[in-house]
Amino acid sequence: MRMVNRTGKAEVPQEVEVVQADVLNGINVTESVSGASVIYQCVNPPYDKWPEQFPTMQTNILNAAASVKAKLVIGENVYMYGDTNGKIITEDLPYAASTRKGKVRAQMALDALQSHRDGKVRVTIGRGSDFFGPYVFGSAMGDRQFGFALKGKKVSLTGNIDLPHSFTYINDFGKALVTLAENERSFGEAWHVPNAGPFTQREFIIKVFNELEKEPSYSSMGKLMMQIGGLFIMEARESVEMMYEFEKPFIVDSTKFEKSFGWKATGITEAIRETVLWYRQYDKNNQD
Repeated sequence: MRMVNRTGKAEVPQEVEVVQADVLNGINVTESVSGASVIYQCVNPPYDKWPEQFPTMQTNILNAAASVKAKLVIGENVYMYGDTNGKIITEDLPYAASTRKGKVRAQMALDALQSHRDGKVRVTIGRGSDFFGPYVFGSAMGDRQFGFALKGKKVSLTGNIDLPHSFTYINDFGKALVTLAENERSFGEAWHVPNAGPFTQREFIIKVFNELEKEPSYSSMGKLMMQIGGLFIMEARESVEMMYEFEKPFIVDSTKFEKSFGWKATGITEAIRETVLWYRQYDKNNQD
């Protein structure tokens, strides 16, 4: 098993080899995947560099997979569908994104699946909603939610916090990508990985505080405040165009996957408990 990242360093089990590579360098990518039978593409450029860097990264990975004759499993989000106006998001919806990042995701998905149809490389795609769990930072339920709650700080949520919203537990996402890799029927298609819920952001964060045995303390940041924050913080600026996810119901349906492969998402209580345990250890390690 091999992990490829920008630094060649990572906290991984001893049996995992860690290799440094520049994903913008095609030769570098091909060298880094030498001998691979399955490649999992979960790379992301900086949030403000998607149009400039993301397509090149994927092209290099597609070419590398073809070169070594490896199966390619791509991890994606659901930006390509765009604003569905609260309609439940299923895999058969059109790619109707009008945002910069949504358009990039849509074209990349089309290109990857076309490469599969052309016989260049065998591709399957797993799509998650907003992630939470161990090592998840910069998400709508990431370190600024779990980490702040752990420290007893007020947590900032996004938009209307009383609308149903799908969240993807990162451990389920990883399990789902492996499931796709191991099942031939998955190739040539996109699949929504199992999600628990949906839950409103308010319900979710209260569960987090309850697990921590702390009094819930949270507020919501609307689009105007996000725009103001974007004057100083790149992530906030780039998040403004995605605010529709938090202004209407945002439910990602995973029925297709669950019926095809026979398992559902980890229960929300267990997933939050495991995430809280990880954040406790992470906080302890960073204090030592």
